[in-house]
Amino acid sequence: MERNLPDGTGPVHVPFGHVVANEKWRGSQLAQGMQGKIKLVFEDGLAPVDFYLSARSCILYITEADLVAGNSYRKRLVRVRNSGNLQGIVVVEKTRMTEQYFGSIQKFTVLDLGMVLLPVASQMEASCLIIQLVQEQIKEPNKNPFLRKKQALISEPSLLRTVQQIPGVGKVKAPLLLQKFPSIQQLSNASIQELEQVVGPAVAQQIYAFFTRSR
Repeated sequence: MERNLPDGTGPVHVPFGHVVANEKWRGSQLAQGMQGKIKLVFEDGLAPVDFYLSARSCILYITEADLVAGNSYRKRLVRVRNSGNLQGIVVVEKTRMTEQYFGSIQKFTVLDLGMVLLPVASQMEASCLIIQLVQEQIKEPNKNPFLRKKQALISEPSLLRTVQQIPGVGKVKAPLLLQKFPSIQQLSNASIQELEQVVGPAVAQQIYAFFTRSR
C-alpha cells in the first residue's frame, strides 16, 4: 500500500472495502465501531486527513474537543480544500456542548470553503456513516459516493439553514436557490443575471456581494 505524500494531501492507494486511518485513531470508539465490518488499516503521516476511503476521497473529523478548543481545525480544512487533490467530507460532532459553535463551523465549511459537512452525535454514529460510504463505493466502484452524498445534502435542513443565513435569502428563497444551483459552489459562482431569475434583482445583488466578499 502506497504511503501518503509528505504534505498530507496527496493520493493514497486504498483497495475497495478498506479505510486507511490516521494512527491517532487506533483504539478509539470510532475505529472500534468500524472494525469487523470493513478492513481498517492504520498509517502514520496522514495529517491533516483522518480517514481515506479511496485515493482521492477523505474524511476530516472534528471532535467535540476540537470545537471547544477554538478555530485551529480550520487550517486542516483549508489545506485539504486548497490541495486540489482530494474530495473531502467534514464530519463534526454536534452535541449539547458544541451546539453554540456549530453555526460557525457550518458557515466556514459550507459557505466559505464549499465543502460538505455532516453532523454526528457520537463517534459510533460517525463509524456507521463511514461504513455506509465504503459499502456504497463497493456496490458502485465507478461512482463517487462523496458526490452523491453532497447532492443528497441539498434537502438537509442543516444546509437549508446555512443558505438562509445569506443576506436577503430567508426560508422561502433558500430552497428555490438550491433547486437552481444544487451546490454551494455553483451558487457562489452564479452571475447576478442568473440569480435574478430566481430571487429578483435586489436579493441577487445581496447574494452576489456576499460571495464576492467571501472570496
